[in-house]
Amino acid sequence: MGEAAAGERRQRTDKQRNRTHILEVAEQFFTEQGITGSLDAIAKRAGVGPGTLYRHFPNREALLAALLQARDEELEARRVAIQREVTDSRAALTQWLQAMGEWVSAFDGLPDPLRAALTEGTSPLALTCQGFVTTTEDFLRAAQRDGYANPGVRGRDLFLSTLATAWARGAAMADESSPDALVSLMRTGWETPSSDEGPSAPQARVN
Repeated sequence: MGEAAAGERRQRTDKQRNRTHILEVAEQFFTEQGITGSLDAIAKRAGVGPGTLYRHFPNREALLAALLQARDEELEARRVAIQREVTDSRAALTQWLQAMGEWVSAFDGLPDPLRAALTEGTSPLALTCQGFVTTTEDFLRAAQRDGYANPGVRGRDLFLSTLATAWARGAAMADESSPDALVSLMRTGWETPSSDEGPSAPQARVN
């Protein structure tokens, strides 16, 4: 009985070690070649058979979801810090969109599966995306209450705009000035024009 239990523990340890190794190799591979790279090539580089990779990650979305988990935690920490430290709702929304833009740009080509996840409820990325849409909506509503953001803007639209901006940065026509220009262009879409007679409502902390 003891030997059987020890054998099961070794199997679990080996399985976890394989999974961790595949993730490390996949992160490097996707960083080098983008997320459209061959999963079989990842398995080969990791020194495992394709079947082993697919047992851990049945499809590309599952592998991406696992790779993004650590980044999800970092983004969540940014959210908490912004909500705790930034009392200006316009600045809070701006900082959140910047943090989300960095998350979306983790790998070349990442915006495409994230966009698809919003319409494909079965994707393992769908829950993550929807959570970030909800968070964006929270920051946006605070800015709208204070008169800093246009009332017709939706959190979902800002999330999609962030994806589109990340995608456009890698377009053939993009240059060094494109990232800042695109972010500025998106901001003109959600931000209300500033004036000396700015909103009189008190600045609210995002809840």
